[in-house]
Amino acid sequence: MTSVGHVLEARHLKKHFPVTKGLALQRTVGWVRAVEDVSFAIRPGETLSLVGESGAGKTTVAKTVLLLEKLSGGNLLFHGKDVSQFGRAELKEYRSNVQAVFQDPWGSMDPRMRVKTIIAEPLVVNTTLTRREIQLKVLELLGQVGLRPDQADLYPHEFSGGQRQRIAVARAVALNPQLVVLDEPVSALDVSIRAQIMNLLKDIQTAYGLSYLLIAHNLATVRYMSHAVAIMYLGEIVEYAEGDELFEHPLHPYTKALMSAALPARPDEVVEEIVLPGEMPSPLNPPRGCHFHPRCPMAMD
Repeated sequence: MTSVGHVLEARHLKKHFPVTKGLALQRTVGWVRAVEDVSFAIRPGETLSLVGESGAGKTTVAKTVLLLEKLSGGNLLFHGKDVSQFGRAELKEYRSNVQAVFQDPWGSMDPRMRVKTIIAEPLVVNTTLTRREIQLKVLELLGQVGLRPDQADLYPHEFSGGQRQRIAVARAVALNPQLVVLDEPVSALDVSIRAQIMNLLKDIQTAYGLSYLLIAHNLATVRYMSHAVAIMYLGEIVEYAEGDELFEHPLHPYTKALMSAALPARPDEVVEEIVLPGEMPSPLNPPRGCHFHPRCPMAMD
């Protein structure tokens, strides 16, 4: 996998969390292997989705990309350059170019700040724009996400969930980033609002030439948004495919099981029900070899 032409490339990412015992004298008694040998690449203007059930490691991968968690191993390359080798100035530029939209817009906003201040904050911190230029930019961003200029003086609690997510999108693109991490951006919204936000995200992607790293478990959302899809299970990527290939020709047994659990696109569509035995093993003690083999119908002794 070459880094040429990629906005972001992940090579053999690992993230292990220590399990400690004791209060005054803590000692490490084990490790939670949340992410294990994960590799992927994201091209300019495209969306890569990480899909899997809770505990698969999707959000942990997102946090490492956002530098909210320190890697235990592996490398992140931004336009071919190793992020771990960045100095202070390069890290600031990286953080400006890699933004996030979180699942809960209410939890990611200060309830005491007006919307205009929330959207302006990254501009104040990272640019040399004048106060007037920032005010005009905020109004422009509000218009781009479908909100009115007079709503700039309101507080987050005065908006609906969908409107708050629009504000989060406006804040995320304020610095013209190259990559936006979308961590379950529509899962907390009403079904009637989800399509609106997904369409907004696609329009913003086209307008800004953005790349997205989408974290999701809803396969309908993933199919609509993605150029490429990676299926995660117990910290590993078990299948990767471009475009609709994954949905039309799934290969891995776990991918097929996920597909069978999703609601069919048409009421008359017949979907084979695949029930996997057992539960996902603990990341404290993952199975040797393929992590899926204890539940795999194709595994052989």
